[in-house]
Amino acid sequence: MNATIKAEVQAVDRVDYQVDPTRYKHWRLSYDDPIATLHLDINEDCGIKPGYKLKLNSYDLGVDIELHDALQRVRFEHPEVRSVVVTSGKDRIFCSGANIFMLGLSTHAWKVNFCKFTNETRNGIEDSSRHSGLKFLAACNGTTAGGGYELALACDEIILVDDRSSAVSLPEVPLLGVLPGTGGLTRVTDKRRVRRDHADIFCTLTEGIRAQRAKEWRLIDDFAKPQVFAEKVKQRATELAAQSDRPANAKGVALPTLKRSIDEAGYHYETVDVLIDRKARRATLTVSAPATAVANDIDGIVTAGASWWPLLMARELDDAILMLRTNDLEIGTWVLKTRGDAAHVLAADAALAQHQKHWFVRETIGMLRRTLARLDVTSRTLIALAERDSCFAGTLAELLLSADRSYMLSLPKDEQGEARITLSAMNFGSYPMVNGQYRIAARFYGEEGPIAAAKAATGKPLGAAAALELGLVTATPDDLDWEDEIRIVLEERASLSPDALTAMEANLRFGPGETMETRVFGRLSAWQNWIFIRPNAVGEAGALKVFGSGNKAKFNWERV
Repeated sequence: MNATIKAEVQAVDRVDYQVDPTRYKHWRLSYDDPIATLHLDINEDCGIKPGYKLKLNSYDLGVDIELHDALQRVRFEHPEVRSVVVTSGKDRIFCSGANIFMLGLSTHAWKVNFCKFTNETRNGIEDSSRHSGLKFLAACNGTTAGGGYELALACDEIILVDDRSSAVSLPEVPLLGVLPGTGGLTRVTDKRRVRRDHADIFCTLTEGIRAQRAKEWRLIDDFAKPQVFAEKVKQRATELAAQSDRPANAKGVALPTLKRSIDEAGYHYETVDVLIDRKARRATLTVSAPATAVANDIDGIVTAGASWWPLLMARELDDAILMLRTNDLEIGTWVLKTRGDAAHVLAADAALAQHQKHWFVRETIGMLRRTLARLDVTSRTLIALAERDSCFAGTLAELLLSADRSYMLSLPKDEQGEARITLSAMNFGSYPMVNGQYRIAARFYGEEGPIAAAKAATGKPLGAAAALELGLVTATPDDLDWEDEIRIVLEERASLSPDALTAMEANLRFGPGETMETRVFGRLSAWQNWIFIRPNAVGEAGALKVFGSGNKAKFNWERV
């Protein structure tokens, strides 16, 4: 298939992450200050791809894309919302989880990308609870299985209806021969502290566990009979809302559709540009600083709204990451570049730091934090290049710090012409990775000396020699060697096994110390990736393939 035909085929099959409530097929949002309710009401005939029906409120990538958007609407457009109830619009079924027939029909890459995005969206729920004052309550008004229970697990609390039939379950092991892998197993142990022996029973029971025992085992927080279920949910949602500091009377900020164009060369936005070299299997992502000074007072910031550069850039970069990750699977190396006036970025950082307690600024910082974390867990090689017109300053320096390697152009005969790296206060704790550490701390494994030296350089424009001395870049080739050295680095990287690179990078990026999130993504990268190519799950007689056919799975019984 030649490059032009292949590009046309990709365009037809391209997944788009931009959506808005007028186009939702599976979710309904309602508001009753200070509570928002997310109703999961799946249209079974509207899967994102043909070949399966989304029965029993099961979901696919399209459902999660809508959920991701709905959460953004609550965060930014409805600051008066303090708690969110996640429930079902159908009787006696909350959610049966990821659609099994979709998984059975999907390629390996589709399954893995789907699981990763799903879990990032769940992480976003927890992130908003932790940082933004939004509390989440899962009102499980029916059977809650697999990924449906994982959605509930992401919430702060879970209430299950006690109707003698509804249960919570993670039936992936007995039914499908796969791991409860988009966070379920890890949240059961790390978050809810379910005892190991209880978790072992729970994860091998297809029928799940009903209300009373589920509460005793910490699988849920409470339960209620059907006739008082709605009342209990509202009461608890109101109590959770009372814990929040989100403003009652603030005006929300609308999130318009991003201005984005797509062509054979890549994806193009206002502040982010992605150029794809398919022959080299490489994408270059260039993030631009603000063209002019950004608003730095609250009135100006809120008036700018979604066009305020920190938020606009975060939304565009997030979309670019998702588009590349899902639609351009063979593009294995991402080159990260920046350009523009560092003073404008540092001024924006100063405004972020000064007004970080204001709800809109806090949500913008949250958007930046989640976007950068999405970059960290992306299974692509990240190479940052600091060239003459680069602008790795403050928040944009996080791109350089997130890279697997970074190279900075040295100009021995023209040091004034070198790019500069400038750190700001935002580089020291505002954007923690999924391991809970900010990138400079993670870079130096928490060693006080290098961290203190980097902090002492805050606000100072650092040339190549100074950046190298502080350990902020990998190497500083001079202008005579730059082109050849960078070419060799990129060509060598493109020649290596993508499987081996994914494993290597995932192990190196987060260093020592585990969190629930690093454990989740570690399992997605290693165990679930492996299980999804094993014949016991996806072979001709594998459990995932024969589910619903009436045939019994045939296993290779070796333990390896």
